Amino acid sequence: MVWTGLSALLSHWRRRPVQLAMLLLGLSLATALWSAIQAINGEARASYDRAAAILGQDRLAQLVREDGTRMDQQVFVRLRRAGWLASPVIEGEMRFGDVRLRVLGIDPLTLPPQAQQVDVAVGDELLPFITAPGVLYATPETAARLTEQATPPVRVAEGLPPGTVLTDIGQAQVLLGAKDKISRLLLWPDQPIGRTPLEVTAPGLTLREPSETGDLARLTDSFHLNLTAFGFLAFAVGLFIVHSAIGLAFEQRRPVFRTLRALGLPARVLVLLLIAELLIFALLAGLVGVALGYVVASALLPDVAATLRGLYGADVPGTLSIRPAVWAAGLAIAVIGTLVAAAQSLWRLWHLPLLAPAQPRAWARASERALRAQGVAAMVLLLTAAGIAHFGSGLEAGFALLAALLLGAALALPLVLTGILHLGGRLARGPLAEWFWADTRQQLPGLSLALMALLLALAVNVGVSTMVSSFRLTFTGWLDQRLASELYVTARTEAEATAIRDWLAQRSDAVLPIWSIEGRVAGQPAAIYGVADHGTYRDNWPILSAVPGVWDRIATGDGALINEQLARRQELGLGDQITLPGGWRASIVGVYADYGNPIGQVIIGIDTLLRHYPDVSRLRYAIRIAPGKAEALAAGLRAEFGLPAQNVIDQAGIKVFSLKVFERTFRVTAALNVLTLGVAGLAMFASLMTLSGMRLPQLAPVWAMGLPRRHLVWLELWRGLLLAALTMLAALPVGIGLAFVLLAVVNVEAFGWRLPMHLFPGDWARLAALALLAAGLAAAVPAWRLARLSPSDLLKVFAHER
Repeated sequence: MVWTGLSALLSHWRRRPVQLAMLLLGLSLATALWSAIQAINGEARASYDRAAAILGQDRLAQLVREDGTRMDQQVFVRLRRAGWLASPVIEGEMRFGDVRLRVLGIDPLTLPPQAQQVDVAVGDELLPFITAPGVLYATPETAARLTEQATPPVRVAEGLPPGTVLTDIGQAQVLLGAKDKISRLLLWPDQPIGRTPLEVTAPGLTLREPSETGDLARLTDSFHLNLTAFGFLAFAVGLFIVHSAIGLAFEQRRPVFRTLRALGLPARVLVLLLIAELLIFALLAGLVGVALGYVVASALLPDVAATLRGLYGADVPGTLSIRPAVWAAGLAIAVIGTLVAAAQSLWRLWHLPLLAPAQPRAWARASERALRAQGVAAMVLLLTAAGIAHFGSGLEAGFALLAALLLGAALALPLVLTGILHLGGRLARGPLAEWFWADTRQQLPGLSLALMALLLALAVNVGVSTMVSSFRLTFTGWLDQRLASELYVTARTEAEATAIRDWLAQRSDAVLPIWSIEGRVAGQPAAIYGVADHGTYRDNWPILSAVPGVWDRIATGDGALINEQLARRQELGLGDQITLPGGWRASIVGVYADYGNPIGQVIIGIDTLLRHYPDVSRLRYAIRIAPGKAEALAAGLRAEFGLPAQNVIDQAGIKVFSLKVFERTFRVTAALNVLTLGVAGLAMFASLMTLSGMRLPQLAPVWAMGLPRRHLVWLELWRGLLLAALTMLAALPVGIGLAFVLLAVVNVEAFGWRLPMHLFPGDWARLAALALLAAGLAAAVPAWRLARLSPSDLLKVFAHER
């Protein structure tokens, strides 16, 4: 009986292959978008883990300076003499030609075994490693990028993070221009008893315990959380297709359910058979979806990698690895999503009376009681969103606010559309118009899930495009303020920098230093810049708030500017004191916008910078000159000093590069927007296709009363366009609210800066046209089938009518 029951249930799909295709396609697409995001995030996080594990940072304690700056090499000598088992490390970034890499210098003779990424002592490898010119170890991908560059000998080694080269500490100090300096000390796990206390031997150092996640992983958490949220939204939109197809199939098989029950099949067994059927479909669609997800991820990963490199300095490989965890998660989310989509139908079947009517009981008609319950749920969710907006804080609260807002709006959509259609019916004149509005209202429950999916897709498109366009507009204006100088020059050595300054003194209007050190401010990584007292900064710097005479106070060393990120994360304001690397304190006299920068930044006067950090690198400069003379001056610099092209960049070049990074940053978002809208259009197509077979009892009487079929076809097309247009109108306020939450809540919590919101009606008009096109295409196939229907098929409705 069990096999007979399963065969009877599966026969439904053989008779309706299009319905089965919609079910499998919807679940496959939903799983594909989710799996693509997980594959991208997994690849990035694996890269972060490799970076965090390099030199055993996830297993070994370290000694670092409290302010995060480099220490003198003699500190290592004193600690070793005091009995501490430590090994020095230096790290920094360096450009080899046009390739920028992270240089990591180690002492192979004192390095703990847990920190050995590469065995440099095998065979006769040690001597070349520790003697000039040294050896650079790198991954095959990194080594390939260095083939055309002037570097020490490069050897390939696995296990290093991408974009990193490993060399002897002495050679690294030379490359980085940091003679007798080290960044940190790695501690052996087992230390001698009776060694001199740290506060006596090296009072300026602090112990940093091992960490499984590095600064890079913490910095990028918000970026990946945004991607995950978008992937989950796309998955939820796809589930609308699955829920619609499953719900319709359950209603169409009610006679089969009743017959099987009457023949003695227990309700429990029937439900288990349906669950088994769904699991088969879920696993099949899940496998296809995960495979398709890897295709999507492969297309998106290069843009994500470029974004992470541009925003966070994170090197992520541009190729994907097959990870069993992604396959397992994809199959699991497909199964869970299918069971969630089918839960309501399974519950109804479990409580189905044995002698329940066998005809389809208006699956496409929702009861007023259910509609009221849905309205109550929508109101509760929207009130919850308002409560979170008022009382919540943190990134998780921001995403909870988005979820409550979107889900509440989706649940409210059928009520809003019902009210509009009811009003249209009251205003209609003539029997045909009244029938059109009444029939549209009757079909609304059957289309509500597809329209809710369309609402979500449209609202997300409106919200995200408004956020991106607002960001682009603000970012472009900000670049014009920040990049006021005509040329930017980077010298290769301190001596060359001095010569360049002297050469430019008589050939330019001003030579402005761009000197900085890195350290920790308020417990966070930060960069401290020194600026000259010049009109370039007074007239152009994007100040958000400041005390009177802010630039005079900066020039006299009586204060510091901080960027918006640092101010928000540490809740700092004007007049507060901050402790800067080296232990000295400064008063905050202003806060400025610093878009695209994930870390804190502090600006002080150039004289103050030199007084506290006399060893600061002095290689970078901004040059002021008449715009018409900039190109000739740049050519003169390259010719006089033999500077590479990337060491002399004009303002326009930096802006083009910055805007290119910006566009690549949001290219992934745009692709997910299009995919989500496509899935929503497919949901509408699936609903219209499955409902078309149930429409004949409503259309045949109208045809029999004399309305030509071509008129019916046009009315069906206009119905789809009308519902799509009304959904677009409903999506606009939801999308604007979504954009506000993204800009004012999520963006602030994730990145630390708040952007002004601008409205773009032109983008909305294009999106509306795209939505109408999708709705028209979705309605075209059912309408075409209706147009090809023979009169005999319409007459059969009356013959079979009960």
